[in-house]
Amino acid sequence: MRTQDETRQDAEASTREKVLELVVEQGPVSAATLARTLDLTPAAVRRHIAHLQDDGQIVVHEPAGPGQRRRGRPARHYVATEAGRAGLTDAYSDLATHVLDFLQQVAGEDALAAFAEDRVAELERRYRPVIDQAGTSRAARVQALAEALTADGYAATTRGIGSQAIALQLCQGHCPVQDVAEHYPQLCEAETQAFSRLLDVHVQRLSTLATGGHVCTTHIPLAVPRQTADTALTAPSDPETHDDHLSGDQSPTRSTEGNR
Repeated sequence: MRTQDETRQDAEASTREKVLELVVEQGPVSAATLARTLDLTPAAVRRHIAHLQDDGQIVVHEPAGPGQRRRGRPARHYVATEAGRAGLTDAYSDLATHVLDFLQQVAGEDALAAFAEDRVAELERRYRPVIDQAGTSRAARVQALAEALTADGYAATTRGIGSQAIALQLCQGHCPVQDVAEHYPQLCEAETQAFSRLLDVHVQRLSTLATGGHVCTTHIPLAVPRQTADTALTAPSDPETHDDHLSGDQSPTRSTEGNR
């Protein structure tokens, strides 16, 4: 039989894992937000944060630029480290990278691009009915996309931009193929183009986990006419761009599907 101490330790570990998952999904995130979302006491959250920091799984986020620093003692916000996300990384990453290395060497760049397109074509096929069911509202379609991505393990959320919510950011806190995408950005580019087609609007990728960002962030305009997007607009990855948008008091909308 398990002792009370063992049961308590299991409960602590389970809660700490939830804290880490939320940091991965919503980071940069404050301790107050963690406590409110998980219905924990501030003392409990601080204990788990300290443990995760000691393990090197989360760190305090340092905003870039003088405009991000305020007088007094602003609330600390936390983001997951590479080690913190490592437990969510699929074991097949090394093998997949080797396979794509071989494909590129034997068949060339065109074959690699075709592989990336084939991969997102399957994603589009599965997501299209879910997104279309959300209706014609672009905001609702983005939320449906976030929930579909979360169900596939991408820990996706949406965040409104501006007081009039003229745009949304689709934030993916986890990428099952991150290690592969670090070597082959074609995977990220094809995914961005798929989002554009699914949402019928040009979108802009602001940052990716594969290039050092805290999350994969896609900027999606709302106040523009609906249109058929043959290709997505892309931009050089800038990890800090996402954080600049998140430095305000905007609250993330957490997807309702289960996270991995």
